[in-house]
Amino acid sequence: MTFLPIVERELRVASRKRSTFWVRIIAALTALVISAGFLILSRIGWGLGAATMGKALFSTLTWLTLAAALSAGLFFTSDCLSEEKREGTLGFLFLTDLRGYDVVVGKLLATSLRGFYALLALLPILAIALLMGGVTGAQFWKTALALVNALFFSLAVGLFVSAISRDSQKALAVTVLLLVLLVAIGPGADAILAEVNQRNFNPALSLSSPGYLFVAAGVWGKNPFWLGLLVNQAMAWLSLGATCLLLPRTWQEKAASSSTRKASQTHAWKFGGAKRHAALHRKLIDVNPVLWLACRERWQSALFWLITLLVAGGTVAIFVGVNRSTGWLVWSSLGGALTLVLYLGIASQAGRFLVEARRGGLIELLLATPLTVLQIVQGQWRALLRMFGPPVALWLAAQLLGQVMLQRMTWSRFNPPPVASTVATGTTSPVASATNSALVIMTNSTMVTTTTTTATATTVVSFGPISGSATLVAMAIAIAGTLTTAANLVALCWFGMWMGMTSKNTSLATLNTIVFVQVIPWFAVSFTSGIAMALLMVMPGIRNVASTTQMMIWYPLITSGLSDLLFVAKDIAFVIWSRRKLYGEFRERAGRSMVPIRSELPPPLPPTSTPPPIAPN
Repeated sequence: MTFLPIVERELRVASRKRSTFWVRIIAALTALVISAGFLILSRIGWGLGAATMGKALFSTLTWLTLAAALSAGLFFTSDCLSEEKREGTLGFLFLTDLRGYDVVVGKLLATSLRGFYALLALLPILAIALLMGGVTGAQFWKTALALVNALFFSLAVGLFVSAISRDSQKALAVTVLLLVLLVAIGPGADAILAEVNQRNFNPALSLSSPGYLFVAAGVWGKNPFWLGLLVNQAMAWLSLGATCLLLPRTWQEKAASSSTRKASQTHAWKFGGAKRHAALHRKLIDVNPVLWLACRERWQSALFWLITLLVAGGTVAIFVGVNRSTGWLVWSSLGGALTLVLYLGIASQAGRFLVEARRGGLIELLLATPLTVLQIVQGQWRALLRMFGPPVALWLAAQLLGQVMLQRMTWSRFNPPPVASTVATGTTSPVASATNSALVIMTNSTMVTTTTTTATATTVVSFGPISGSATLVAMAIAIAGTLTTAANLVALCWFGMWMGMTSKNTSLATLNTIVFVQVIPWFAVSFTSGIAMALLMVMPGIRNVASTTQMMIWYPLITSGLSDLLFVAKDIAFVIWSRRKLYGEFRERAGRSMVPIRSELPPPLPPTSTPPPIAPN
């Protein structure tokens, strides 16, 4: 028998997929565009050396690559084994003499091919930072090794969750939770211990975090990088080993007699009791049958309510607490991550119902009824509003409150004299060195502008009393950011529904929705607005005004306003395009099989043998 036969087959299939080629090309093109932007900024003449821009370029590309590597387990492996369970094809493999490691290693190599090729395509572009300076060869190779480790770690965790799951959305949620805990709980525990014991940070539990390993790869001096790499690899291989042991024992469906109580509890958690089911049926079935079908499960809405209440309570606790500087750090660190989790959950739920309805044939049955395409699509849209509208509204209110209070409370104790000073800060963090950032802080009588560059110094410029319009500027920025988040959510819902009609599983629909609606436009908008503002600031007429108080007020307003305007325009375009595709091609997409059947001509009939001619008498 061939050693690891599934590996050979899966690699052959994956190598022929167009996505294997295009993911590598798109990753390289994205890195080239970002590099070109940094090279343009280095030639503008802001007084920043090539080494500083090289370090900023390296930090930007590597942090983005780390985020992509850690998310590989969410979209590539979290549903690869559970999908085989739902389709009933996994059991056929174990009818042969295959073992668990044959299936697990085959799936691992097949799903990691796209991510590994994309990472290889990025390494030559990352080496541009070596030529620009600011990055040593040891930092480059350690960071590359840390990125490969993060990719393997994420894929292994996704496989482990997929081996013990059957539902795609639950597998995705558990994978997100497990990755967040494994990445953050170690450094967080070490930071708490250091704060309690009043001592320096000692990376003990942090060695299990691929995020800390990535940070340690770019730090100067001695650090436990190799020990952390060993711990990370041990945890990843233990996850793979546990997957190989559990998979042959978890693919079967348990008998109904042995798990009746557990099944009833699971059903009650998902759909509620009989009273709730009957009340929901009476309330929604006459309004729209699709609305009732999509709203039957309640655990997604309950989970969103739980996370939203935690966010709202945390926002109030942060800004009411005594140590407001710590509150600023927590808000700036967790605000973006929590928003990404919200985007991921909405994108997953938007396409889930339509994907499962297509796979089970429910869409074809609905189209055979008097329901129109408009009623089916509107039923799914209204279901999303019913389940997630109230918690999302509370989430947006907490976000708006946090952004407004951030300007008025976090820095209210600072009131420096109207001078400009430079404060040495030592080595900047990888996040701070990724890009230049400007924060306008409004107080009752003074506006303070803090500009943090990628160098090892922070310039603090303060001006005298300004008009009350500064507070209105801060309010306008906060409101615009909240409206942009709401527009992004609407675009994710509509485009996610269209991806549900065109994708073969929920993970692929979620990945396409996040990439096309958020990731690619974020790169485009950030690059466009950054280059436009950089060119605007170096214009001869603007350069002379850039140091005045009014320019310090208008710069963040113009920057955020331009970005928010581009994001909202993008969202409107996605909503209009998705609605047109859903209403125009719904029946055509519903009639297509999940696996396209190739029409082939029947084989030709074998030639008939003709009897020999009879000779005349």
